[in-house]
Formats: sequence, C-alpha cells, structure tokens
Amino acid sequence: MKPVARPLRRRRRLLPAKLLGAGGLLLVLALVGGWVGVTHHVGSSKIAYTKGASTPLVHTRPVPAAPAEFQSDLNRLAAAYREPVGVAVSDVTDGWTASVAGDERFPQQSVSKLWVALAVLQAVDQGRLKLDQTVVMLPQDKSVFYQPLTRRIRGPSGLSLQLDELLRHALVESDNAANDRLIREVGGPEVVTRVIAEKGLHGVAVGGTERDVQTRTAGLTWRPEYGATWIFKQARAKLPDEVRDQALAEYLADPPDGATPDGIVSALAALKRGELLSPSSTDFMLGLMGEAVTGQLRLKAGLAPGWSLAHKTGTGPDWRGASVGINDVGLLTAPDGRTYAVAVMVRQTRQGPTARHQLMQHVARAVEAQWQAGDHSRSPLPTLGSPSVMAGG
Repeated sequence: MKPVARPLRRRRRLLPAKLLGAGGLLLVLALVGGWVGVTHHVGSSKIAYTKGASTPLVHTRPVPAAPAEFQSDLNRLAAAYREPVGVAVSDVTDGWTASVAGDERFPQQSVSKLWVALAVLQAVDQGRLKLDQTVVMLPQDKSVFYQPLTRRIRGPSGLSLQLDELLRHALVESDNAANDRLIREVGGPEVVTRVIAEKGLHGVAVGGTERDVQTRTAGLTWRPEYGATWIFKQARAKLPDEVRDQALAEYLADPPDGATPDGIVSALAALKRGELLSPSSTDFMLGLMGEAVTGQLRLKAGLAPGWSLAHKTGTGPDWRGASVGINDVGLLTAPDGRTYAVAVMVRQTRQGPTARHQLMQHVARAVEAQWQAGDHSRSPLPTLGSPSVMAGG
C-alpha cells in the first residue's frame, strides 16, 4: 500500500523507554469476528476481569471539544484509506469525541453481540436470569458461519452449559449460535432493542439473530437445515448473481444491524464508567471483551506495551471482490489508567487485509500519541505502510 502523501506531523518528544520495549513478538494469525473461525478453545475457566469505573461521569461544565491536532490526525488516516470509513474516539474521563463520519450508519456484523450481552446482563442484574443457570442447546439452535459450540451438541439431549459460558463464547470467540441463543434467552431481538432504548443509547442496534441477518443479506430466508454451514453456502451459491447483488445492496443501504461510530463510542464509554450495568456485571462484560481472541491484527496490534484493549470485532461477507462490515470497536486503556472508547468501521472495501489492519493499528497509535500529549512525552505517528506497525496479511 502506498504511504500517505502528507505524513502526520512528528511529535515533540520520544516515548518513555518502557513504552518502546515492544519486544519481538509477531502475531501470525489474523483472527476475525463472526465469519472466520478461530482455533482457540474457550472453556469455562475463570477470566481475570478488568475492573470498570465506579463513578459515573458528571459534567459540571460543557463537554470540551476534541483536540484539534488529534481530529486532524483522524481526518488524514481516514482520507489515506481511499474508501469510506467511520472512525470515532471518545475520552472516557473528559467526554470529548473526535470522529470522521461519526454520525453515519455502518453495518456492525458481530459488533452487535455487545448489545445482546448488555441486555442479558441487565436481566441478570434484575434477577430475571442467572449467570449460573443451565441452558440446553439443541440441534435447532444452530446458526450460520462460525459456531464451534454446536460441534459439541450430541443427540437429542443436546449440550448443557451455563449462561455465563454462553456469554463467554459469544464475546470471546464470537460464536454465532451462542449469540442467537442468548437472544432467545433474553426474550428476542425486540427485548434487546428495548434495553438499548431504556439505557438512553443512540446510534446502536441489534438487527436480529445472526442467522436471520446473514441469510437475508445473502438473499435467502432462514431454514433449519442452514445450520449446517455447507448447506447454507450451497444454497447461496445457487442464487442468481443479481439476487445476491440486490440483497447486499439493500443491506448496505439500510443495515438492520447498523450503528454509528459516535453511538458506539458513547455506549462503550458509558459502560466503562459503570453507567449501564451493576459493578459486577460491568466487570464481567469488560473482562470478556478483554479476553477476545478475534481481530489480533486490528486495533490490538497497534498498541504499545503497557496498553490494554477490551473490544469486539465484526467481519461480514465477501462478494465480487469486496468485503462488508470490517470493524473493531473497544476500550483502549493507557498505562496510567486513562481509557478511550474507539470505533473503526469499514462499510465495504476492496482493500486487502494488510490495508485494513494498518488503518486500525494507526488509529490505535494516534490515540496513544494523544494520550502522550498531556503530561507525557509524545512519539512520532507513522504513516500508513510504515514498517514500525505490524501489518496483517
């Protein structure tokens, strides 16, 4: 990929030595959410949860404007990608938000699993569900695409597991069948939509179960036999190209799972501040997001040592040489504890994986440089294509 024509301006000072000791660790597998499987098995072992903030944000003065230099950095990164993208970054403490196309709706794909988890955990907080209650998954609970959990369903007795395990598989592995069963447990997509509204969240949506959204996007209507992914793909392959073209065009024009980058970072910031769930449920959800195994070459690969990430990826279908819904959203926490909510969303792209990964990595690096702009030193931001940032392939 060609470097940016006009490089981002250099910062005044260098990173502290402890932030430059990145080591030689090279991630060799780009794991994505929703469509492509991962080989990592998520069991029922306990996760060391990241603690959420206990004090909600109370503004005694108007929310400040985003730093002009940082907004310019985001503008240049988005323009350098040469295809429409949405980017938003919000300082969880100060409340400002910088964004590019922040109010435009983008397909979320598996990012919408966040709002399903939010609804489930609210039901737990209200006593309507329990994390240790048993859920039995049967063959009819199969979904589409990535759903390794369904391989463990054996015979008519199905698979018994706890609700917290379902949440773990949905958020950590991005298992579609786990997510769809969670929607059923909480009462359906309309209940998730109602929770989103009750929480006062704007610009986010669930859209429906994965199996319904994905089959409609392909130009099909869900049928139980599509739970065998090869049957679904076979049925999709038999469709005339014009049917798939129309279905995808309708999805992109008005995605049922559409969300805005601004809406997503606002929701994530509220989650981190402890404004959406009880302290225990907040810690549980942030912990699962921190253990996510998908998207290792996206935002995460742009972070310096000492930073942490709690996130959710989304990855849509490929059709006619383009990919749909390539996303990574999450909470980036600096070594001193300051946290930024970040969303990078690509509606449809013909750029290869390396370019997509570098866009997200460079946004993470821009956030790092902004953090250093306070009482910290600042390092130069790389241009797109720079070898200083790990690129996926």
